[in-house]
Amino acid sequence: MEQASQAITHRRVLKIAIPIMLANVTVPLLGAVDTGVVGQMAEAAPIAAVGVGAIVLSAIYWIFGFLRMGTTGLTSQAHGARNRAEVAALFTRALMVAWAGGLALIVLQVPMFAGAFWVSPASSEVEGLARDYMQIRIWSAPAAISIYGITGWLIAQERTRAVMGLQFWINGLNVVLDIWFVLGLGWGVEGVATATFLAEWSGLALGLYLCRDVFRLPDWRDWARVFDAARLKRMAVVNTDILIRSLLLQAIFVSFLLLGGRFGDVTLAANQVLLQFLHITGYAMDGFAFAAETLVGQAFGAGAAARLRRGAVLTSLWGGVVALGFALAFWVLGPWVIDVMAKSPQVQAEARTYLPWMVAAPPMILALVMFDGIFIGATRSADMRNMMIVAAAIYALAVWWLIGPMGNHGLWLALHISFLARGLTLGLRYPALERAVAARA
Repeated sequence: MEQASQAITHRRVLKIAIPIMLANVTVPLLGAVDTGVVGQMAEAAPIAAVGVGAIVLSAIYWIFGFLRMGTTGLTSQAHGARNRAEVAALFTRALMVAWAGGLALIVLQVPMFAGAFWVSPASSEVEGLARDYMQIRIWSAPAAISIYGITGWLIAQERTRAVMGLQFWINGLNVVLDIWFVLGLGWGVEGVATATFLAEWSGLALGLYLCRDVFRLPDWRDWARVFDAARLKRMAVVNTDILIRSLLLQAIFVSFLLLGGRFGDVTLAANQVLLQFLHITGYAMDGFAFAAETLVGQAFGAGAAARLRRGAVLTSLWGGVVALGFALAFWVLGPWVIDVMAKSPQVQAEARTYLPWMVAAPPMILALVMFDGIFIGATRSADMRNMMIVAAAIYALAVWWLIGPMGNHGLWLALHISFLARGLTLGLRYPALERAVAARA
């Protein structure tokens, strides 16, 4: 428990954040390799099938993203309070939720996949190949969801180098097996799916090994504590609030893409290209948001208001440095990045028209990203849920008001207004968070 009482310094913030940033680099790389290896088959259907299958499963697994965030918040607080038994019990609870969810997805795979193709139909060839892909990968659902919980548990204890090693292993093995199974053995779409299946199960094994210290003491199987009704209820409430918040966030981005389709295929494609700038920014800033989750959670658990504020300030300061760096990079390099990502001259020209929105985006999302991390660490999930509801309502009104006179510019402005609304409303709730931690002292 030594780290929970260490002073919060710039070095400590960077020690937590940088491994997360490096680990996130591997996420888009894996998608590129998946597409690249099936692309060597010189057929369109396998590429489309892997893309469709991966999107469907990512959307399904994404529902369980609350497990990563909720586990980080609750575990960091227990760690800060030096409650070793509760830290261990939270590890067991997270795995229990993950396995229950993963097994449920396996049982429900037939109606889930049917529903996915009903919502987004594809050709019979693509649908058949995508089903083959998903029917292999779904069997690693318990492992994939468990990794969310393990990652959150490790982050809460500042073990982000272990998280980096875990992600490097999973994605690195996946890449190697992709190349072997598809290019070497000629397994096609099934080879890509099998590579991910094996990588996720091996990732779970490595994750359990990295957490092996928890098994050396009996606390992880103290079933009276693990199944304590009050603690289970708190975990359920926190995770439900985060789930609602995440679903509303996803609804905003999905509606953004759908509404962009009103302006034609070229504008829709340009919006999709520019959204990748946002994803890249988010991956980079996640490192400092995760650092905020950890340091704020530990301070909240210890009832240390001064440490909580310092953790919030230092992580946000570094997040701001990253945000300004990306804004400058998008301003200088944005046209070149657009040309690399889109070969159509019409899409390139359209994306350049809306590039200023991307230059403005990193500073605009700074507050909401960092406050998300701060509020997750403090497990103030009701505030996150409520402020997300407010931001979604403001976004809907902005869309209704702005698209008519401003077109796609109005759509981008509405999205930025939703960013600002989330950051400001969470900022208004921050003083209550400090009062809450002071009351715990």
